[in-house]
Amino acid sequence: MEVNTIKLPNGFGTAYKLSGNRRKPYIARKTTEWTPEGKQVFATIGYYATKEEAFSALVAFNDDPFDLLQIKRTFAEIYDEWSAANAETLLDNKSTRRNYEAAYKHCTALYNKPIKEIRPAQLQRALDDCPAGHSSAVRMRILFNQLYKFCLEREILKKNHAEHLRITHKQEHNERQAFTSEELQILWDNVNQNAYVSIVLMLIYSGVRISELLDLKKEDVNLAEQYFTVRESKTEAGRNRIVPIADKVLPFWQAFMLQSQCTYAVCTVDGQKLTDCNFRKRYWHPLMQQLNMQHTPHECRHTFISQMVMRNANQTIVKKIVGHKSIMNLTERVYAHIEIRDLINEVNRI
Repeated sequence: MEVNTIKLPNGFGTAYKLSGNRRKPYIARKTTEWTPEGKQVFATIGYYATKEEAFSALVAFNDDPFDLLQIKRTFAEIYDEWSAANAETLLDNKSTRRNYEAAYKHCTALYNKPIKEIRPAQLQRALDDCPAGHSSAVRMRILFNQLYKFCLEREILKKNHAEHLRITHKQEHNERQAFTSEELQILWDNVNQNAYVSIVLMLIYSGVRISELLDLKKEDVNLAEQYFTVRESKTEAGRNRIVPIADKVLPFWQAFMLQSQCTYAVCTVDGQKLTDCNFRKRYWHPLMQQLNMQHTPHECRHTFISQMVMRNANQTIVKKIVGHKSIMNLTERVYAHIEIRDLINEVNRI
């Protein structure tokens, strides 16, 4: 007759078989404290298929104790703790923060699972099932490694199960395609049909990133002198730079500034800030489909640079406008004083 309970030294813990038909009928647990009434408070180490596995887990725990409350924390709880611990860094880099947030949204299958119980195969399945493609799967893998590194540093886990994950999605072609002259004309032909066509043209005629435009506050736009100041940018060279407003798109800037009911230059019709994700999903993608085009918002910036090069614009000025100071040569770097009118004259070449 099998003895269900393994007798062990006092304080060592216990391992025994549970009643009923279970896939893992054996439990290993440890007394964590005593109540004022003298009753033991137990914490479960784990459930196991055999008596030997339960006993081995108990021995391993006593050899190297770990916080039993730690192992119960879910993937979602670990993500929240990691985000809080890195709040300052993520706040300074909005692009990185958005990438992590987007990656986390694809991890719903893992949210409620205790982090200790998640196996490499489950992480791999989450990557394989990511509907957003190669780039999003890469971001998910980066997030997984960040979370496991966080757990290792705090001795919540002993092994990084994310270090050998594979990206099985086919890599997208990242070659940037500028808007053609024909497509630019289509945009102008449709500017009165859809208000958000004007945003596309504002991007093309300024060379700013979509995040820079959506983060632009009204106080940093000078319509009288036709320029705005980019305060927020993904690069140090891009911050606090002056960007001219071309004559052709000045009416669009005036219209958005007049209509804006929030602190930002461009916002929704109900006065809410436009986020990058919201803009792409609700406005950009439907607009590209409507006009039978295939472009990303960043290709507006690429178009600006291409158009300026084609028209023999002053390359020092172009670099200053788009925030490419890091690749300027010494002569260009000392050429710091450029009048606003010079900037406007250059963008008016397009």
